[in-house]
Amino acid sequence: MEENKAKISCSTFQKQEPVIKDITEKINKAKGVLEKARFAEELQKEVEVLLSCPDYNKEKLDCDSCHFITKLRKKTADLITKAKRLA
Repeated sequence: MEENKAKISCSTFQKQEPVIKDITEKINKAKGVLEKARFAEELQKEVEVLLSCPDYNKEKLDCDSCHFITKLRKKTADLITKAKRLA
């Protein structure tokens, strides 16, 4: 099956995307809040690389898309980390 995915033309995004996807898979496979939170903390560090990109330009669609996706991932990681504190 062929996937229809939008491509973001950015070397920083292209470098970070496989790392972030790998961590996301680990979160999804992890058993228990503490293990998920450990991976979520890694995810927070990796998404920060994209959010602090020196080439960010709010006028570029690729940058806008990247930040939108990255902010969603950051919120997810933050929620998992908060769940750890409640456990």
